[in-house]
Amino acid sequence: MKILTLSSVCLVAVIAVCSGGWPSLAAEPPASPIVMNVWPAAAPGEKGDLGDERLLPPRGEKPVDRLTDVSVPTITVYKPAEEQDTGAAVLICPGGAYHILAMDLEGTEVADWLNSIGVTGIVLKYRVPRRKEQEKHVAPLQDAQRAMSLVRQHAADWGIAEDRIGILGFSAGGHLAATASTNFDRRAYDPIDETDRIGCRPDFTVLVYPAYLTGEGAQTSGELAPEIRVSAETPPVFFVHAGDDHISPENSIAMYLALKRAGVPAELHVYGSGGHGFGLRPTEHPCSTWPQSCERWLRSRGLLSPEP
Repeated sequence: MKILTLSSVCLVAVIAVCSGGWPSLAAEPPASPIVMNVWPAAAPGEKGDLGDERLLPPRGEKPVDRLTDVSVPTITVYKPAEEQDTGAAVLICPGGAYHILAMDLEGTEVADWLNSIGVTGIVLKYRVPRRKEQEKHVAPLQDAQRAMSLVRQHAADWGIAEDRIGILGFSAGGHLAATASTNFDRRAYDPIDETDRIGCRPDFTVLVYPAYLTGEGAQTSGELAPEIRVSAETPPVFFVHAGDDHISPENSIAMYLALKRAGVPAELHVYGSGGHGFGLRPTEHPCSTWPQSCERWLRSRGLLSPEP
């Protein structure tokens, strides 16, 4: 019987790797994201007169992919590694004043972070800019409600737990996420098929420097805008805002107080500085720690434990 010493085994391994004869131990590359149109045909009210969607030229020291002229809404599904997957999912609503979508800063970069904590990130490309004949949020709300129902419809196919589907939004996308979280009991459009029979209520909500919750202005009276219909059925909410944001933290504070009065669990973080539009990109300000706080909140609610 021939006995191999430890040194001879190591030598065999080195030779095998160098000769290309040993299977690679590197992790499999992530699967390509799933892209799906939100609507089976034209979105409600669309006339096909907007032209092709386009990226605007970069500006500033920290360029952002700013997408506009969106008339064909989509969802793009980014799955975490299988061994990390918790079954939770989040519909991501980028911001941009309802004129553009910050697709990387407040979209794909957020999906990457969610994947890192075992959550499926689903980027919603909703309709912008504002439609002249509608309130600013109506077309985006139609897209968000339909997208939530689509995700639930395909939950089993995508390895998602139907009761762990949240929504997260930044700035105007935060307003959209808040509106979707408080108007799930009435569709902003006439139902068109079986998908619209599936519930569109998010199971939890994350609002990062949300705008317009108390109206269009930055400084407000503290009363919620009429479309933010907080009730006892509103899902739990995690808020992030900077105290020096030109979109006043009163937006988050007003909704937080309304949630507390309604008996809905909520957590509010107002950081001393950080301005607006910081996303997840590191800065010298404490607001950059919000993803860690949000992860702890999600974990405390049992959303990051492995799905049975």
